Amino acid sequence: MAHFVEFRDVSFRYQSDGPWVLKNVNFTFNSNEWLAIIGHNGSGKSTVAKLINGLLLPQEGDILVDGIKVSPETVWDVRERVGMVFQNPDNQFVGTTVRDDVAFGMENHGIPREVMVERLGESLEAVGMEGYETHEPHHLSGGQKQRVAIAGVLAVSPQLIILDEATVMLDPLGRKDIMETIREVQRERNLSLITITHDLREVTEAGRILVMNEGEIYKEGTPRDIFAQLGELHTIGLDAPFITKLAAELKTLGLDFHQEPLTQEELLNALWTLNSNT
Repeated sequence: MAHFVEFRDVSFRYQSDGPWVLKNVNFTFNSNEWLAIIGHNGSGKSTVAKLINGLLLPQEGDILVDGIKVSPETVWDVRERVGMVFQNPDNQFVGTTVRDDVAFGMENHGIPREVMVERLGESLEAVGMEGYETHEPHHLSGGQKQRVAIAGVLAVSPQLIILDEATVMLDPLGRKDIMETIREVQRERNLSLITITHDLREVTEAGRILVMNEGEIYKEGTPRDIFAQLGELHTIGLDAPFITKLAAELKTLGLDFHQEPLTQEELLNALWTLNSNT
């Protein structure tokens, strides 16, 4: 099966005489997969996102998206397939109303008006923002703004959505709400999803995690594999989710879990099972 995204020996730096931000990075990403890319600030994870979407181009190596090599000549073909949601939705707003803003991307892609009207309604409904068509985006709450930004990306029907620190400006409840929304949309539409974050609580449901450190891939594996290595995460400045740390502390007290719990529900079920067996 062909990979949807492929990095082949990719290196990048922002200045010709500056330090390498990415160093010989290789990885693949399949359709309908959820890949989380995590790392501390400056690890290179956001640079990876911008390279996939053609906002940046590598000095060395090749990037393929849906079989297309990313280059100045193909960048618009790539962006038809890849949509991005950034950390500050205000930077993405161009319309005076929610309707205008969601329609903007579709107009740029030359989508017929009757299709635009249908997709606009479907996209706003998908993120729970139906009824807000005439509202001004800048008067919405932080979570509502991010929902509109996601709707704008969904409206152009990309095959892959990248969330680049898309919840960093929200409170914990807002973060949880947005992640639940995007996960539901991904399941309903069979979208591919890449989340770029340093908040490890957001990635426990991802299919696979890439850990970036100093421009290189430090670790790769399932969330359970990655979070089982608490000591190594700490050495590169990453903190594990609270549930993972709590489970580790309980293990030091003699509790033997069948597998490492990642969520509150898994931890409660594990404790219930242990209690039932004693």
